[in-house]
Amino acid sequence: MMHRVVFLGPPGAGKGTQAAQIARDLKVPHLSTGDLLRTAVAARTPLGLEAEGYMRAGGLVPDALVLKILHERLELPDARVGYLLDGFPRNLAQAEALGTFAEIDRVISLDVSPDLLVRRLSERRVCSKCQSVYNLSTKPPKSDGKCDLDGTPLVQRPDDRAEAVTNRLKVYAEQTAPLLDYYEKRHLLRSVDASGTPDEVAARVRRALA
Repeated sequence: MMHRVVFLGPPGAGKGTQAAQIARDLKVPHLSTGDLLRTAVAARTPLGLEAEGYMRAGGLVPDALVLKILHERLELPDARVGYLLDGFPRNLAQAEALGTFAEIDRVISLDVSPDLLVRRLSERRVCSKCQSVYNLSTKPPKSDGKCDLDGTPLVQRPDDRAEAVTNRLKVYAEQTAPLLDYYEKRHLLRSVDASGTPDEVAARVRRALA
């Protein structure tokens, strides 16, 4: 059975955690645009070099280029049995462009209340060295304020502060409402309650994919 899945959800919904786990379960590649761009840049591919120019300048990589890099990645052998797209597409235009070269079997929308999202993100801390992610409530470091792996002080990303989170959620809602409608009309959308522990959410996702 093919598993070509899109994971959607607002910042803090747990897309990365759930997508990584479910991709392992399904034995398909877990693809996020950030990872794809970094890999293409590191591999010095022509598309990666083009993307690097935008990234070095601090600009956004254009949708058309991101889609080309994704298309190239989906041509690799390990994606023939399926793939899990994490947080992409982000808007209707991207979804329509994606549909020109990629089949999608299911779209999982992780749903969480805004209050819980603000709390989750405002409590998130990141290691500035290895990028390990912690949460002060649900996944605190063993030593206060320091990474478990290398002892580097943990930091709060500027866009994880409460006022920034509120704005990020507003932008997500504006961009994603048409996207959810797009996939619902195609009978691909399944909404999953993303509150609770990661294991509880993963069990709900597996049921939605069954």
